Amino acid sequence: MKKIDCLAFGAHPDDIELFCSGLLAKLTKQRYTTGIIDLTRGELSSNGTREIRESETKKASEILQVTIRQNLEFQDGNIENNHQNRIEIIKQLREYQPNIVLLPYWEDRHPDHVAASKIITEACYYSGLSKIYTNQEPHRPNTILYYMMHSIFTPSLIVDISKEMDTKIKAIKSYESQFGQSDEKNNETYINKPEFFDSIVNRAKFYGYEINAKFGEPYYYKGVIKIDNIMSVFS
Repeated sequence: MKKIDCLAFGAHPDDIELFCSGLLAKLTKQRYTTGIIDLTRGELSSNGTREIRESETKKASEILQVTIRQNLEFQDGNIENNHQNRIEIIKQLREYQPNIVLLPYWEDRHPDHVAASKIITEACYYSGLSKIYTNQEPHRPNTILYYMMHSIFTPSLIVDISKEMDTKIKAIKSYESQFGQSDEKNNETYINKPEFFDSIVNRAKFYGYEINAKFGEPYYYKGVIKIDNIMSVFS
């Protein structure tokens, strides 16, 4: 068992890179361990093959320097919230015992993101129940943070990723099949238009401005955040 300080879950390869890789890169710099669990291979994507996407994922993982990256092989376009799938997520939570889990916000234009948010949230709770047997010790993450995808929310916190933005962009651009310009090989999609990539950068600029930084990543926390040293937060 390799304990991971922060474990990020995404419905598809490239979700993490797009929406919360700045935080992962920052944590790695701070010498915390990070990992990524993709639920599907993204096999329904309009562009790229399974082999190409796996190669791109490996490259992005190396850029982010994550300790582990796993894929649960759920069916793209059909992430079912059933007992078997919850158990697979619970096994990952118990294997890596993360303190923090990152997962998609529960409202989104993509049904897979909505489904992923619900099943991961439930698994984080059930993972702490000893009578759910997986031949592992129960473990419930201390904190779950929802990252912003397409639907906008009022953040509970914004992470300064000014020094990590270059790493985030490099990780995203690893997925050339998804974000490269459309041509005779690639169909034009919602995410390979220049405007989509611009929106990712502009969002980071907007939330950075909100905290007097160059770039920021927004997160939502269900509950009240405990502060021990208020001076360390508001210095």
